[in-house]
Amino acid sequence: MRYRFLRFPRGKFKAVTFSYDDGLHADIRLAKTLSDHGMKGTFNLCSGLMSEVDGKHYLSANEVKEHILPLGHEIAIHGHRHSAPGLCRPIEIIDEFYNCRKNLESEFGRIVRGMAYPDSGIGILFDGKSKDEVKNLIKSLDIAYARTTLDDRSFALPNDLHEWSATAHHTDPEIIKYVDEFISLDEKKLYCSRRWPKLMFIWGHSAEFDNNKNWQLLDKICEKLSGREEIWYATCMEICEYMQAYESLVFSADGSTVYNPSLKTIWFDQDGKLYSINSGETIKI
Repeated sequence: MRYRFLRFPRGKFKAVTFSYDDGLHADIRLAKTLSDHGMKGTFNLCSGLMSEVDGKHYLSANEVKEHILPLGHEIAIHGHRHSAPGLCRPIEIIDEFYNCRKNLESEFGRIVRGMAYPDSGIGILFDGKSKDEVKNLIKSLDIAYARTTLDDRSFALPNDLHEWSATAHHTDPEIIKYVDEFISLDEKKLYCSRRWPKLMFIWGHSAEFDNNKNWQLLDKICEKLSGREEIWYATCMEICEYMQAYESLVFSADGSTVYNPSLKTIWFDQDGKLYSINSGETIKI
């Protein structure tokens, strides 16, 4: 064996996801556009802002229940009051994100374990804090992943789920170029050691489409990415949980036998051959 790579459900080489922050009223239009194109997004909500008397700006809980969740999108943590963790004391970080998680779970009747760092995230740190200190506090709240406010402009899966950078913000002037590059990637034309799975991860704030009067940009992105057999359209949590299930695979010492202890069917490519392994199954490769 030389190379083994994760493959998404049904052996797909690529995945696409969207992550949008703050729980803004324009999320309703965004969620519908994504859904109309067969795609999924994660909507990062601030539990302490949803009840404010500003119906033109922030979504209410009822609007989330009516326009976001029924379409299959994910809701995630974005801080109780949108406080930047890099500027907060450790106790304030715990209070901010524990309360957001607890309030969202209570309001929407579901477990909420995804997150996007608000404001400057972990890109700016004060009072001698380190990224690892902030990330460890987030992990202690049993938050499975946290998206940063930085872009890596690559199509790689994260090495660190608590420092998960998206491909690009939708306002990046080269966003269509990145989309076209992603679409053009052909697994079979890549050198064997570079056939790792590809993820197109777009983030932003839905109100930016209103402010810039360019909803047609979202339409163009969705039209280019939608309806492709080689792409898995998923939420951030679905990708996170699938990655964790893949990483839980147990291999024999010589790599010829693999056991899947997870509850998911997992796909992987080994030396150009595609394998799938069901929950609880052991196979020879």
